Amino acid sequence: MSVPAQTLVMGILNVTPDSFADGGKHFTLDDALTRAHQMVSEGVDIIDIGGESTRPGAERVSAEQERERVIPVLKELSSWSVPVSLDTTRAQLAREAISLGVSYINDVSGGLADSEMPAVIASSSVKYIAMHWRAHSAEMMDHAKYDDVVGEVKNELQSRVDQLLAAGIDKQQLILDPGIGFSKTSQQNWEILRSLDEFHELGAPLLIGASRKRFLGEELKPEEREEASVAVTSFCAAQGIWAVRTHSVKPHKDAIARVAQLQVVING
Repeated sequence: MSVPAQTLVMGILNVTPDSFADGGKHFTLDDALTRAHQMVSEGVDIIDIGGESTRPGAERVSAEQERERVIPVLKELSSWSVPVSLDTTRAQLAREAISLGVSYINDVSGGLADSEMPAVIASSSVKYIAMHWRAHSAEMMDHAKYDDVVGEVKNELQSRVDQLLAAGIDKQQLILDPGIGFSKTSQQNWEILRSLDEFHELGAPLLIGASRKRFLGEELKPEEREEASVAVTSFCAAQGIWAVRTHSVKPHKDAIARVAQLQVVING
């Protein structure tokens, strides 16, 4: 009996002063590399580096600020064996990161924030994570209006896939993210999670980024939402999700391993 591939853990490395869960903790190069080493020691599958906060209400930083934050870290990690992802919506920065050897571009706008992004991806062999997106962080919650959140998000993602393929991106490059927390209320986030099977119908690997987000416990601090985050990871692993994007590594790796063990027992 073949064993299905286990859900991967994409470890978050925010090189920012203002990200909602860990802003400022890894802002210097030394702190970022220390955290990266820790994630590797805990078995991280992918390290996702971001230089611009996308928390609700966040204002954009300049392209140069974002570059100054992430390029030194990317250069250091380029010689490591762990796959690296860059979390950016800017095509020029994506192009430079690709030249440094990143394996993934994680674009929360799915190419809508920068019209040059699809061409950059199409001219490369990197994997491209395209998220469901309606607006930049400063105003995204003004766009959390749906008659049918699952159907509309799915249709908007499908439309984006069609446009990205038309721009020359190979289907095998695409990974999709329904955008938990982005232009979605707490209830809408739960509706998305309850309907992951419908998003599998889009025919691409799925990434879920729910780690420590407000809908897991609005009265709690981000670090107090860790247990709920791990529970969501277990659910995602049981649903065949390609990867989860998380602030910690080991608890999520352990949860995924337990789900895999249970699936073997249940399926015989």
